[in-house]
Amino acid sequence: MENNPIIFSGIQPSGSLHLGNYLGAIKNWVQLQESHNSFFCVVDLHAITTPQDPQELRKRIIEVAKIYLAAGIDPAKSTIFVQSDVTEHTELAWLLNTITQNGDLTKMTQFKQKSGADFDKLEKYLTENAKAEISNMKEKTNKELKNIIAKLTLAEFKNFKEQFNSVSVGLYDYPVLMAADILLYNTDLVPVGKDQEQHIELTRRLARRFNDRFGETFKIPEKYTKKEGKRIMGLDDPNKKMSKSAPSEYNRIDLLDSADEIRNKIKKAVTDSGNTIEYTDERPAIKNLLNIFSLTSDKTPEELVTHFKGKGFKEFKEELAESIVAFLSPFQERYNAISDENVQKILDQGKTQTKKIATGKLEEVKQKMGL
Repeated sequence: MENNPIIFSGIQPSGSLHLGNYLGAIKNWVQLQESHNSFFCVVDLHAITTPQDPQELRKRIIEVAKIYLAAGIDPAKSTIFVQSDVTEHTELAWLLNTITQNGDLTKMTQFKQKSGADFDKLEKYLTENAKAEISNMKEKTNKELKNIIAKLTLAEFKNFKEQFNSVSVGLYDYPVLMAADILLYNTDLVPVGKDQEQHIELTRRLARRFNDRFGETFKIPEKYTKKEGKRIMGLDDPNKKMSKSAPSEYNRIDLLDSADEIRNKIKKAVTDSGNTIEYTDERPAIKNLLNIFSLTSDKTPEELVTHFKGKGFKEFKEELAESIVAFLSPFQERYNAISDENVQKILDQGKTQTKKIATGKLEEVKQKMGL
């Protein structure tokens, strides 16, 4: 496997992993490990960019690693490790910080979403309100106009400033650490969802910038997006993806949910107006549920539409819930059979394997920089 392309990916232990994590990412990793030199990380340093309970975090680190194993990630084919066990990640991140420009980070969409400090929104607000005031107050002097606009926008700016000032530097700098994660292992391909594509572009930009300044050092990684993948959306809102950080537990099906919990969540899942089962963009809630049904069974969405023709939501949801229960049952059995002690041994082995690579790459970077 040494000459195969290298892939790197990871998931934060910041909440319970759900069906979307498995169908959208981990299932794909299991296939990729057969033809790639694979590194799968529990990215705990990324998790602490937002507040975490220490005891809960330690528990979830082991939980995520067990989920990797239960899903089919094979330690004989892939390297599984915990990010914080390999300190070279944070050291390389600091070195990359020195070539990262402030503008590289302020444009990151995920930072804006998580922090609530949206620079573009603020600029648009100030600009639009200034234009409105100018058109409404043509008789005012420039001085009067400036005073009115200043008062109008002050409250909005204060709100923005409070939000921005309360955000951790770690959240702001998150993409640079992600770049370090990837570049440390000479990664060729990074399996990512659409929401992470911006971060991969930054990684590529930083790699090129470093190479241009200090000489050829980093591979320029490519993003890997599975073309036929269906994005799993929230059960409570089909316009937002299923998320472990969503405030409502009814947004998602957790991989470790009991059969009764799954049935209850599907029962409460939102549906569109109307009473027919259709696979169309105009019916996003039903389309999402049909996608989940299809991915947890051997039927296409179109076959399911035919099957449920003339039937109602109640029968559809009951069968969907049982499909998910049957789909997750073997996974949960494998998960429960894995001991914490065995997981720790695998993580320790992964630490040893990654340390050898990470130490060499970091030393090369430091020498190039004159350190």
